[in-house]
Amino acid sequence: MSAAVDAVVVGAGPNGLAAAVVLARAGLRVEVLERNPAVGGGARTAELTLPGFAHDLGSAVHPMALASPFFRAFDLPAHGVELLQPDVAYGHPLDGGRAALALRDLDATAEGLGPDGRAWRGLLGPLVDRWREVVALALGDLRTPPRSAGELAAAARLGLAVLEQGGPAWGARFRTDAAAALLTGAAAHAVAPPRAPGPAGAGLLLATLAHAVGWPVPRGGSQAISDALAAEVVRLGGSVRTGVEVGDLRELPPARAVLLDVVPRGLLRLAGGRLPGGYAAWLRRWRHRAAAAPVHFALDGPVPWAAPGLERAGTVHVGGTRAELVAAERAVAAGRHAARPYVLLSQPSVLDRSRAPGAHQVLWTYAHVPLGSTVDVGDAVQAQVERFAPGFGDRVLARRTVTAAQLETENPNLVRGDVSGGAVTPWQLLFRPVPRWDPYRVPLPAPAPATYLCSSATPPSAGVHGMAGVHAARRALRREFGVRVDGDGLSARTR
Repeated sequence: MSAAVDAVVVGAGPNGLAAAVVLARAGLRVEVLERNPAVGGGARTAELTLPGFAHDLGSAVHPMALASPFFRAFDLPAHGVELLQPDVAYGHPLDGGRAALALRDLDATAEGLGPDGRAWRGLLGPLVDRWREVVALALGDLRTPPRSAGELAAAARLGLAVLEQGGPAWGARFRTDAAAALLTGAAAHAVAPPRAPGPAGAGLLLATLAHAVGWPVPRGGSQAISDALAAEVVRLGGSVRTGVEVGDLRELPPARAVLLDVVPRGLLRLAGGRLPGGYAAWLRRWRHRAAAAPVHFALDGPVPWAAPGLERAGTVHVGGTRAELVAAERAVAAGRHAARPYVLLSQPSVLDRSRAPGAHQVLWTYAHVPLGSTVDVGDAVQAQVERFAPGFGDRVLARRTVTAAQLETENPNLVRGDVSGGAVTPWQLLFRPVPRWDPYRVPLPAPAPATYLCSSATPPSAGVHGMAGVHAARRALRREFGVRVDGDGLSARTR
């Protein structure tokens, strides 16, 4: 009996949707199944505090929407997504009414960092000059070696920078607390103590993209990106079904290929004991070490930052000096709540007046917390913001906190509140999620269809870039359907 569809994708997060677009563009009949009432996974938007206030549930700022090979080929603006660029990509307040600012222009940023300007330019300038090659390496499958002299040069530059900022020499470059904090705030996105190769690599990539492409926010919220991807699947003849809970792979409609946008725990559940013992044992070893707890604010006006320039920033890293950030992240890694947590903050209303009525604003934040935390960190987050924006509390109309434990209830991929798809360790970055040459192919025995994993638990790790979905879909196309596509997944189709 012929299959009703060629491929089924379970999970409509950015990676699952990217995989579906790649498969559908190649001419396959694709069906996407999503348990939630809306697509997007970690890229959704909804009213959470007051009517008319549109809050991003997960990711809020999207440098990868302009940098990822998949999204560059997909062309979000051509699909109706307006990406708004702040004057200041990200900022970092310090006590005393001071702040370090990362502008789109590298030279202007260096000038603002005073005595550390030359050091900032020397670290990031070579990476900005080769940002496309840097992105290709960082968002690759970690199995494909550099393919050109440019990629080799970028790999060497990036490797040296990671060794410096992820090791004992990380304090040697900068003389001021401003530059050191500016880079460390970006590295802390990895939800791990910053002085390590994984967080250092993440921080360097994000800092590079601030100067290369910017850190934009989508008008209307992150849901716009997810909706554009889902609409493309439907336009190409596929289907997207929401509100469909899949409890076992045997419940899926007949198909030649299945792609799963789930973490290892979800794969174990869906496979129902049918995985080979060794493979299943590796999945059970997958570790989650830290979490995030979002706090959403509805404000009656802008945040009253003490330091000039922060009012123009799309993103602000709140936490003080590099030493304070390290202490906070180490506390979380040890299973404790930091008294002064690292807070990642986005103020999209600086750019997008559609996100709140009148002169009101939405504010998106999250604090890093121990895995599985049930603590309401709203007061701690508000106090951290008030520390650098006196009078902030007077602007708050409403506040909603989501604990780390509640995140998993809303999205099973966020195990105990882990937004990184797994602990950011060298082993789990290189061998996601198992030490196999092909980390995407799931070795399910016949008569199961060819099954692939395409979540953030596979290379290249977390982020709204779609590339885990692209890598998995390209392999499925080549092996199961005899179709080859380029690295972005959308061009140069051949049969």
